[in-house]
Amino acid sequence: MARIAVTDGMDEKAVLMLEKAGHEVIAASISPQNLLDGALAKFDAIIVRSATKLTGDVIRSSGSRLKVIGRAGVGVDNIDLEAAGTAGIAVVNAPRASTQSVVELTLGHLLASIRHIPRADRGLRQGLWEKKALKGSELFGKSLGLIGFGRIAQSVGDVAQALGMEVHAYDPYLPPKIAKSKNTRLHKTVDALFSNCTHISIHCNLTDETYHLVNAERISMMPRIGRDGSKCGNHIINCARGGIVDEDAVTGALKSGDLTSAALDVFENEPVSPDHPLLQMMNFHGTPHVGAATIEAQARVGTDIVANIMTVLDGNDCDFTVNRQYL
Repeated sequence: MARIAVTDGMDEKAVLMLEKAGHEVIAASISPQNLLDGALAKFDAIIVRSATKLTGDVIRSSGSRLKVIGRAGVGVDNIDLEAAGTAGIAVVNAPRASTQSVVELTLGHLLASIRHIPRADRGLRQGLWEKKALKGSELFGKSLGLIGFGRIAQSVGDVAQALGMEVHAYDPYLPPKIAKSKNTRLHKTVDALFSNCTHISIHCNLTDETYHLVNAERISMMPRIGRDGSKCGNHIINCARGGIVDEDAVTGALKSGDLTSAALDVFENEPVSPDHPLLQMMNFHGTPHVGAATIEAQARVGTDIVANIMTVLDGNDCDFTVNRQYL
């Protein structure tokens, strides 16, 4: 029997799976100070989402009992992978569970942006009937650029093509044959992607390489005119990770007209302050990091991460170990 900490919440069915397997589950948040003081030394495994930060100092203070860290989701930027590997702790994630939910949120933001749905709603609530000011554009006949071309981006591209968009991608780690199989134009540089696309959606991890990848210079490269000849403007969506977009640059571009709209589900600093400059812009709308916040995704992510945790606890290799190179 293993003792497992669940610090950021998890679907009840997933907790029950662990308990039926004979494991003891302690579902409670642990303060950053208690983590640093070695609170994890009493556990064989811990399952976190994005709130709990497992830094190198936290991991080094956890003793030798901890065997596996589970990230209930995709991104593992809140976990020091190298420190975990050095300590012999496997880090596993659940990358497939939220794919459909993030795809649908991305498309929701994209459609809301081009048809000014958030602004229209705000106006109605204030007694405004801004019909003439809310002329939007269609996705049909436009070029969508995807930064990163993994599972989520490929599914976004599938729907975009069904809506009549031409799909482009930048992913330096992607075999060209995958893009070709998806009828997607793969660019060798991110600058080429921006130069060819009026609509950009981000689907990559936050790394030193991708920090502020979307900046003022690249936004200024966007063409404003769709391949169908319409003056559709430029639009950016980010439902991946905060920090990839330079939020000051986006604010400036919205003010100058280089960007027609922007929508973010993720921010560089979360929770975002209500006085954030972007929140003062009428052509911006956002959501509070809710990409995986659906009934279906939460159920899937729980069962997926539990299966991966138990695989490691049983002494087997898990296909979703993300720090393999450090173990």
